[in-house]
Amino acid sequence: MSEQNQPANRSNSGEADARAPAGNTAADDVLVSAYPHRRSRRRWIILASVIVLGVAGVLLGHYLSGFESTDDAQVDVHLYPVSARISGYVQKVNIDDNQWVDEGSTLVEIDPKDYEVAVARAQAALDTSEATARGLNIDVPVSSVDTSSQLKFTSSDITSARAAIQAAKKEAAAAHARVLEAQAENVKAQDDVTRYRLLLAKEEVPKQIYDHAYAAAATDVAAITAAEADEAAAEQAVQEAQSRLAEAEAQYENAQAGPQRVASTRAKALSAVADVRQKEAALEQARLNLGYTRIPAPVTGEITKKVVVGLNVDPGEQLLTVVPLDQVWITANFKETQLKHMRVGQKAKIELDSNGRTYNGHVDSIAGGTGPIFSLLPPENATGNYVKIVQRVPVKIVLEPGESRDHQLRPGMNVEAKVYLR
Repeated sequence: MSEQNQPANRSNSGEADARAPAGNTAADDVLVSAYPHRRSRRRWIILASVIVLGVAGVLLGHYLSGFESTDDAQVDVHLYPVSARISGYVQKVNIDDNQWVDEGSTLVEIDPKDYEVAVARAQAALDTSEATARGLNIDVPVSSVDTSSQLKFTSSDITSARAAIQAAKKEAAAAHARVLEAQAENVKAQDDVTRYRLLLAKEEVPKQIYDHAYAAAATDVAAITAAEADEAAAEQAVQEAQSRLAEAEAQYENAQAGPQRVASTRAKALSAVADVRQKEAALEQARLNLGYTRIPAPVTGEITKKVVVGLNVDPGEQLLTVVPLDQVWITANFKETQLKHMRVGQKAKIELDSNGRTYNGHVDSIAGGTGPIFSLLPPENATGNYVKIVQRVPVKIVLEPGESRDHQLRPGMNVEAKVYLR
């Protein structure tokens, strides 16, 4: 069968050779021989291109899966509002708008005259209280010693008065006995006088005996008078001793009230000490208020919205705001689908729209909820027309030390954040 086809092939090739010009026979042989080689080269180029594109796609996919980025990111910072702690007249402002200030530098000065007077008044009140307290503290031991001595002396006076009463009563009793004895002697003497008078009238006794009896009777009368005088004196002595006893007892009772007076004096001294402490606190408060007339910068930063001279300010009234540009961070709002592999500490790149510069940082923290959940009116999904919307979660990115040295990152600026997941 192949042999039968050979004449036909030969006849066909002969016809083709007859139609072709006689001078192109060699070129046609080259083209015929190069055609399969060209087709093979094209296949290799296509295969290589496919491989290169595949590898590039794999590398591109690997690269794109290695980070998450968002352009919904802004620069944030803690703003430090500076307010007055006292009321007063603003007499000096030491800064201008957008001026850079250091922490502790004086920004605003309030007129201090009223507060200087308050300090002087508080100092005078403290001096008075301290003098009063010193005097009372001296009186306490003196009163205590006086009370103790008075108790001892009055107790001794009572004992002496009681002894004097007993002695006076004994003396009064003895004087009364002498009166009775004198009266008895006088009765006997009067009887002798009467008897001797009768005997003398009868001339039975000599007149000398009568005279002797009469003199003895007169002596006994004088003795009665003397004894009665001694008894009256003894009774007077008893009354005087009783008076002294009553006086000593009164003094003793008064001395017994001495500890209460000492306690009262001690309480007054303690009250004076407490008053001193109160005056010291008032003086310290006055000095603090005087110090508050000079308002310092709470942090290093840039001044915005400053107050002007001439205003009368009240406590808590905001005077200006300090923006610490060295402490800025980035709040990047990533989609919730981008947080699967995001972790704290991962490196980040921040591209600032205003100057195109890229800053280095790292993820500091991820917010505890989405942005809308902390809004004034959070969304309520328990409704019939619920539509699932991809939410965004704020991620805080802090800059590496020294990255914000140029202070180009200003709060509120838009940036593009890129977090590297590997």
